[in-house]
Amino acid sequence: MEDASDEDLMARVAAGDEEAFCRLARRNARLGFGLARRLTGSTADAEDVVQEALLRVWTHAPRWRPTAAFRTWFYRVVVNLCLDRRRRRAWVALEEADEPADPGPDAVALIERDETGRAVAAAVAGLPDRQRAALLLTYYEGLSNAETAVALATSVSAVETLLVRAKRALRRRLSPLRDERKEEGKDED
Repeated sequence: MEDASDEDLMARVAAGDEEAFCRLARRNARLGFGLARRLTGSTADAEDVVQEALLRVWTHAPRWRPTAAFRTWFYRVVVNLCLDRRRRRAWVALEEADEPADPGPDAVALIERDETGRAVAAAVAGLPDRQRAALLLTYYEGLSNAETAVALATSVSAVETLLVRAKRALRRRLSPLRDERKEEGKDED
C-alpha cells in the first residue's frame, strides 16, 4: 500500500478501508493545511478547514469519481471551505486586530523582512477571492494552470485571466514599497 497512488487509496477508502484513509490523510493534510492557512490567514481556521476537508474525503469517497487527480479534487474542497468560511466571517476593524510578536533577535533585518511580508500578505489578502485562490494554488502550491482550473471549477483561460489580474493588482498595491526600497538603495531591480 506504500506505493499506491492517491487515486488507488481513494478507491479503497470508498470501500471503507480506514488504513487507506489514514495514509491518504497523512499524504495530503499538510498540503491542504498550507493552502488553507494562506487563504484564511489563521492557523486555527486552517486546522478546522483541513479537518472538514478530510471528513468530506471519508464521507464522499463512495461518490468520488477519478475525473481529475485526487490532489486537485482535495484542493478544490479546501478552497471551497475556505471561501465559505471567509464569506461567513465577521469584519474586524484593523485597530482591534492583534499584532504578531517579533520572533527573532536581528531586529532591523527582521523588521524589514516582516514589513515586506506583511505588505505582500495584505496585498494578497486584499485580492478578490477567486484571484487570491488562483494565485495561491498556482504559485504557492505549485499547481499547473490546468490543475488550478479543475480546483476552481473553471477554464484554463479563466485561471490565466485571474492570474494576470491578481499580478497587476499586486504590482499596483506593492509599488509604494518597491519605490521606497529603491530610494533607500536596498533594491537594485
